[in-house]
Amino acid sequence: MFTTTIGARMRVLLVTMYFPPAGGAGVARPLKTAMHLAEIGFEVHVLAPDDPKWIARDNEASIPDGVLVHRARYVGPRGLLPAEELHGREGLDRALRQAGLFYRRVLLPDEFVSWAATAIPAAIKIVRQESIDVVVTTSPPPSINLIGAAVKRATGVSWVADLRDSIAANPDRRVESLAVRVKERGQRMVAQLVARSANAVVAVTSTIGDEMRELGAERVEVIPNGCDFDDFECLEYRRGDRFRITHTGTFFGKRDPRPFLEALGRSGPGVVARFVGGLRAADQEWAEARDLADRIEVLPHVPRRQALELQRDSEALLLLLPEAGGRGKSVPSGKIFEYLAAERPILAAVPPDGVAAQMVREAGAGIVVPPDDVESISAALDGLVKRWNAGALDGAPLEPALKERLSRKTRTREFADLLESL
Repeated sequence: MFTTTIGARMRVLLVTMYFPPAGGAGVARPLKTAMHLAEIGFEVHVLAPDDPKWIARDNEASIPDGVLVHRARYVGPRGLLPAEELHGREGLDRALRQAGLFYRRVLLPDEFVSWAATAIPAAIKIVRQESIDVVVTTSPPPSINLIGAAVKRATGVSWVADLRDSIAANPDRRVESLAVRVKERGQRMVAQLVARSANAVVAVTSTIGDEMRELGAERVEVIPNGCDFDDFECLEYRRGDRFRITHTGTFFGKRDPRPFLEALGRSGPGVVARFVGGLRAADQEWAEARDLADRIEVLPHVPRRQALELQRDSEALLLLLPEAGGRGKSVPSGKIFEYLAAERPILAAVPPDGVAAQMVREAGAGIVVPPDDVESISAALDGLVKRWNAGALDGAPLEPALKERLSRKTRTREFADLLESL
């Protein structure tokens, strides 16, 4: 267990692309890690962009007490989903928009790499002025790791690379092209740099950890995401007039809502699906063409607090995870931890022999079905609705020991032990 004294506080610089007022799923791990490290007794500094034109913003999110935030100017392209930018455009309009997106494709290892030009000197200055002991970079994007490597080389400070996603492999892409293959090669070069140079690598899954060991990383610790149970305190469930099943987050890559939407079409009119964070325009049009317009509610990005309120105030929660070349088995979505903390029944359309399925079963938190099996999804949805109609669909409270093990505070204590050891 980590112990510290006020007189000998360890100083940490956390470098992240996503920190309030940024919104979206990528904010939770760096934000909560910074908060809980400060609570434990670390002196926590955060370096984040001034405004990288994030896809989502959360102006309601606050900076935790005891966390000192530094900003470095961001001059790169704005965050966006290219498929959404091109949807519905034709002819010259589409060609012009594709041309406007082209320069993003030639930036390696990712479109955010230009931030390194301002972030590296800013981080070096912070390390020297604040006597930082350890620099932690948390990715994605993969280019964040270039900042950690450069700062370590310039100052000699210890560097921990926190990998929330793989930088050595990404089979979740929808389209294979020369540009995609070039980017993946660039990202693999970053992975090799991390393996050679980082004092320690933290991976959210054992699969990512194994990838880094294969590349030669000597010290790899697996510290998964965690549940923020405190965030759900005082949030209530109230039975709705219709059965509400809620999905939060964005759809990208091979994540496909259509098998579920087809199953939804087979259910009764008393069932409504809420997509908090939106649907791809093509998927929404697909659903509307099948007369599902009055069966789905599409909400654009909302502040995280509101997203948690909607999760708790749902009859059930929807978890969709594709096979993705076997990746869906070994790399569960971070969303599952929020769902478990919400303690509402989960319909998990995920690889049945994967990590996410195992977590849902271990917690007794819901039903697991294959992600592309419309018949199984339909049967599972009907079963949940029948239980709800009978007044027998209770919440999904977790056992105290499991809650302690899955808690983000527990995960941060593990992170603290690693940092102290450096």
